[in-house]
This record gives sequence, C-alpha cells and structure tokens, in this order.
Amino acid sequence: MQRRHLLTATAVWATCLLPAAAQAQDPANWPTRPVRMLVGSAPGGGTDAMARAVADRLAPLLKQPVLVENRPGVSNTMAVDVTAKSTDGHTMVMGVVTAHAIAPHLLKLGYDNNKDLVPVAFVGSVPNVLVVGNSVAANSVAELVALAKKNPGQINFASSGTGSTQHIAAEVFKDAAGIAITHVPYKGSAGALVDLVSGQVQMSFDTMPSVIGQIKAGKLRALAVTSPQRNPQLPQVPTMAEAGLPTVAISAWYGIYMPAATPKAVQQKVHDEVNKVIAMPETKTRLEAVGAELRPMTQPDFGSFHLAEYQRFGEIIRKNNIKLD
Repeated sequence: MQRRHLLTATAVWATCLLPAAAQAQDPANWPTRPVRMLVGSAPGGGTDAMARAVADRLAPLLKQPVLVENRPGVSNTMAVDVTAKSTDGHTMVMGVVTAHAIAPHLLKLGYDNNKDLVPVAFVGSVPNVLVVGNSVAANSVAELVALAKKNPGQINFASSGTGSTQHIAAEVFKDAAGIAITHVPYKGSAGALVDLVSGQVQMSFDTMPSVIGQIKAGKLRALAVTSPQRNPQLPQVPTMAEAGLPTVAISAWYGIYMPAATPKAVQQKVHDEVNKVIAMPETKTRLEAVGAELRPMTQPDFGSFHLAEYQRFGEIIRKNNIKLD
C-alpha cells in the first residue's frame, strides 16, 4: 500500500515538472531567469562597451536582467569556451572577430568554433585606423608607402599582440603595398599607444575606440580607415580603398553567439530583440561616439558572414605564416 502511494506521489511530482520544463523551452516564455552575456575582454574595452550598450536595452525587452560577465583571456576565447559548453539555456557571448575568425587558426581550443556555437545576431563593427606618430614624415598613405620603400624594414608597426586585428591589418597592408615593415607586438593597446606617441614605433592599425582620443588631441595622425566608407567620427580621413589599397579591409566586428543546441525559436527571439536594440537612437548615439558602425543583418546572413570571415582570416594567417609565440 505504501509502495502504491509512493509511486502515485512520484508520478504526480513528475507530472507537475513536465509543464515547467516545457514552459522553459517555450520561446514565448523564454527567458525564465536572468540571462548571462559573456565578454572575452576586461571591463572598459571595445567588446565590453558593445556588450553593455546592448545588454542595458535588451533587458527590458526580454523582461529579465541581462548580466554582463567578463571572462578575459586567451584572445577572447575564454568567454566563448564557457558559452559553447553551457547547458543552462540562458547564456550567450558577445563574440568578436578575434575569437571567432582569428584565434581558431592559431590556438588549440576546447570547442569547435563552427559547430558548438551558432551566430545569432550581428551587432556592428569598429574599423581599424592607420595612424602614425607626429615624427613620421608622411601625411597620406601614399607618402607612408613611399617612405617605407625608401627605408625597407626601418618602419616599425605596433599591435596589441600577435594575431590581433592590428597585426593582421598591417600584414595585409604590407602585402598590398609591397613594402617591408617590422612588427612590434605589445600586450594590449595601451603600451603600444604610449610608444607610438613617443616615437618608439612609427605606425599602427589600431581600433577606433583606442586611438580616436589621441587623434583628436593631435598626438597621432590618422591616414586612413579600413572600413568601406568614411567614418562619421573622422569624416576627413579617407578609406584604404580611396587611398588605392581596397584589399586592406579589416575591422573588429561584434555579434551575439549562443550554444548550438539553443532552440531555433529562442535564437530568433534573441535575434529580433537585439536588432530592435541596435535600431534605438540611444544605442546608436552611444556606440557611434566611439566609431562603431551598427548594421542589421539577418541570422542566415550573419552565419554566412561568420564563415566567410573565418576562411578569409585563415588564408591571411597561413599566407603570412603568423604563429603565436
């Protein structure tokens, strides 16, 4: 008799759980708890700024807090690793080109970049800017190329590290212009900028948020941006295409990725809500102030873009024999 009551109670308990589990999978009711948005860099960086601008406006739309969690390290891949292995259904990562298109070709990762994650919502991009120190006798890309050809191997370019977008942009520039310049890697942009301003190194392809303050203060000269169009923050600065080198098109791009097992309907919901966020005037103003270019993209288009960038950077890395020390 007791056994029958126990079985009945267990059956009732299991029955009560089923609607809750089903409800948790129902995109109409998702999310059912706070959402984590992981960031692969420290607070204050470009990826962090992008994540917080989106998270602040996304939370009211999802009717749950969206908590930005910084997991810096290993070329932004620590945050991606946690996301790829997450099974809670409420974790996403603010992906960046470094983690998804560059690092997989340079590092042995604990996840499959193209199978364990799914691109959900493209947010935008930040162009790299070709800047030189004030001691460099070049006021245009053509003059810089001429100077480099006159002094092969004597012009040093700084980057935030081997395999960074700064490094790869300079390698593409070197190939396109047919010049010999020397790479000087740093551990982040801060040290690189100090030496660039002081004249220890001569040039860099740094990201817009890192250098725009120094440019506007007159401490660095911007010769070109790597985006297809001129940037509103530096309207007088030509694009690399306008400077005659259209293949030098390298930007730091950002987008939301989720575990591959995330239900399609949940992916669609996140995609739709993120696109609402980046269309908000407040979001555009906040991010365009640091040079970000926000553009909506369908999820299939983001998937195709992700794969194309992965393949493009892989080819550049192999061609230039780029390897981590």
